[in-house]
Amino acid sequence: MSLIAISQLKLRRGKPQIKLRRLITLLVCLVMALVLLPVTLLFADRVEHETEMGLEEKAMSIARTLAHTPIIVEQLQQPGSSSSLQEYVRKVSSANHVQFIVVMDMKGIRKTHPDARMIGKAFVGGDEYTALHGHESVSVAKGTLGLSMRAFSPVFSSTGKRLGAIAVGISMQDVLRAKEGNYRLIAIAIGVGMLIGTGGAVVLARKIKNMLVGLEPPEIARLLEERSAMLQSIKEGVIAVDESGRVMLMNAEAIRLLRQAGIEDFSSTGQEITAYLSAFRLQEVLEASTLQMDEEIELGGITFLTTSVPIRVKGEIVGAIVTFRDKTEMKQLAERLTGVSLYTEALRAQAHEFMNKLHVIMGMVHLRMYDKLEHYIMDAVEHHQVEIGSITRQIKDPVMAGFVLGKLSRAREVGVSFELTPGSYLPESGQTQTIHELITILGNLFDNAVEAMESLQYKRITLSLYYDKHQKNGCLTCIMSDNGPGIPEELVKTVFEKGFSTKGESRGMGLYLVAQSVKRLQGSVELIPAEQGCCFEITIPYMTRNDEHD
Repeated sequence: MSLIAISQLKLRRGKPQIKLRRLITLLVCLVMALVLLPVTLLFADRVEHETEMGLEEKAMSIARTLAHTPIIVEQLQQPGSSSSLQEYVRKVSSANHVQFIVVMDMKGIRKTHPDARMIGKAFVGGDEYTALHGHESVSVAKGTLGLSMRAFSPVFSSTGKRLGAIAVGISMQDVLRAKEGNYRLIAIAIGVGMLIGTGGAVVLARKIKNMLVGLEPPEIARLLEERSAMLQSIKEGVIAVDESGRVMLMNAEAIRLLRQAGIEDFSSTGQEITAYLSAFRLQEVLEASTLQMDEEIELGGITFLTTSVPIRVKGEIVGAIVTFRDKTEMKQLAERLTGVSLYTEALRAQAHEFMNKLHVIMGMVHLRMYDKLEHYIMDAVEHHQVEIGSITRQIKDPVMAGFVLGKLSRAREVGVSFELTPGSYLPESGQTQTIHELITILGNLFDNAVEAMESLQYKRITLSLYYDKHQKNGCLTCIMSDNGPGIPEELVKTVFEKGFSTKGESRGMGLYLVAQSVKRLQGSVELIPAEQGCCFEITIPYMTRNDEHD
C-alpha cells in the first residue's frame, strides 16, 4: 500500500473533514457575497434615488413646457374651460404616460382633468399653493386619483402676470413599479455575478485539487510529517535541488556528514549548491539528465560514495537528488561482511568436499574394504594437513590464508586446478584496508577466470605472490593466470572500463572493481600478453606489521 493510500485511510478513520474543493467553493462564494452585499445596498439606494429624481424631472419638464404653451396661456386668461384645451392636455398626458395633467387658475379651479366631472372644481391636495404664488415645486400627495407624485409649474402672461399653474402627476404605483424594475435588473446582475463566481470557484477548486494530486490539506500535512520523519531517520545524507541548482531539502545526516567534512558555512535550503558542494556535480545531472550511480568524491579529506538522480515531473527535469554516505563506514561494514562471506564460502566448499569423502568412506565400509579405507583416510588427512601447512607457511596473513584455502576448495568443487606457486610469500599486513582491497582484486580475477574456462576440459589457475621489502614501505606483486580463451588484443585497453563485458548485458563490473581497488591502493594493474589464457599483474604498496621489518 502506498504512503498516500495509508494517509487517506488514517484520515477516514478520524474526524470527518470538509473536502478541499467544497471548502474553496464555499470560501469564494462567501467572499463574493460579503463584497456584493454592501455594494448592492449602496447601489440599490442610489438607483432608488435616481429613479425618483428621474420621474420628478420628467414631470417637471412636462409641467414647465405646458406652462409656456400659448393655448394654455390663452385659456387661463379667459373664464371657463374649453373642450379643445381638455383634448390637448389629454393627448400630451397620453403621449408622456403620466397619470394626469391639470390646468388650474389662480383660485385653484381645475380647467382640465382626466375625469371631466372634476373640471370646474377646486384642486385637491393642498400642495398647489407654492405654484400659485409663482414658484415651482414637487410633492407627494393624495388627490381624487389616489396617491401620486406631483410637479407644479406657475403660468405667467406675456406681461408677467400670474395666471395659474400646471400640475403633472405620476401615480406612486408607477413610481414603485419603476423602482421594482430597477431592483430586478440589479438582482439579475448579482445573480449572474454569483453564478460566474461560483463557476469560477468550482473550476479553481478543481484545478487546485489536481495540482495537489487529489490530496486534502490534512493528508498533505501528514505526508510532509511522514516524509520528514523518514528523511531524518535514514542513515544516508540526502540533498535535493531544484532546476536552478538551489537546495530545496537537506536531511540531518547530510548536515552531519558535511560538517564532518569541514563545511560549516551553509544554510540547509535556498542556497545554490555550486557555492559549496560543486563536488557532487548535481549541475551535470541537471544538464545531462543522466543517472550517476556509486560515484566516489573527495570532500574535506573524506571519501563519499554518491548516487545522483534527476527528478522528472511529466517528462521535464525539475531538479535532482543526491544520496551519499561516508565510504569509510561502508568499508568497515564490507570488511565484516567479507570475513563472514569468506568463512561461509570456505565452510560450504569444505562441507561439499567432506560429504564426497563420507560417501567414499561409506561405500568402502559396505564393501568391507577396511585396509584400503584406512589408507584412504590417512592419505586424506595427510593431504589436508600438507595443503594447510603449505598455505600457512607461504601466506602469513590469516585473512588472506583463509581466502586462498576457500578458493582451493571452490576450485576443486568446479573442477579447476588452483595452484599457489612455490616461491610465493605474503607477510602479515599492517593495514586491514589493504587486505580487504586485495581480496576484492584476487576474488574478482578468480571468479572471472573460472567463468571464462567453463567450456574447457582442463582448467588451471595459478597465483603468485611476491613481496619486495627493499622498496619504500614494501611492495607486493600479485600474478594470476589461467589457461582460458584469453581476451582479444583489440579489447585489451577497454577491459577495465565500467560495464565492459563479453558475456552480455548487465555485466562488466568485475574488472572495473579490480581497477578501482588498485587505484585506491595507489598501485597498478596490467594485462600481460600470454600465448594462452589471461595473465594479470598487480603491483601495490604493502606495509607489514612492525615485526616483519626486523
